[in-house]
Amino acid sequence: MSEENCLFCKILNGEIPADIVYESDTAIAFRDINAKAPTHVLVIPRKHISTMNDIEVDDETVIGSLYTAAREIAAQDGIAEDGYRTVMNCNESAGQTVFHIHLHVMGGRQMAWPPG
Repeated sequence: MSEENCLFCKILNGEIPADIVYESDTAIAFRDINAKAPTHVLVIPRKHISTMNDIEVDDETVIGSLYTAAREIAAQDGIAEDGYRTVMNCNESAGQTVFHIHLHVMGGRQMAWPPG
């Protein structure tokens, strides 16, 4: 499923190029063009889900697959042992700018807390 004007759906459909680093039946991941860490990858479901508030019970497997992808990406990028952060923002006040849920996977540097 896709939404006509969704940036990430356009990446999924091959309309916009991306540096894809991971693919599965339920998710893909690509490097963030506005990286905030040496590793900054966005993991998105192939199904268009606008926000975390739109996740349904039937989406649990898809959402879980985003975290499986994060684990594999961290290992692939060599940041799993030192540590990495996963973040999913929900709506504008939390910093969501693309309304297709996405999990940020960030690492390769010391992360501060609180994040902002």
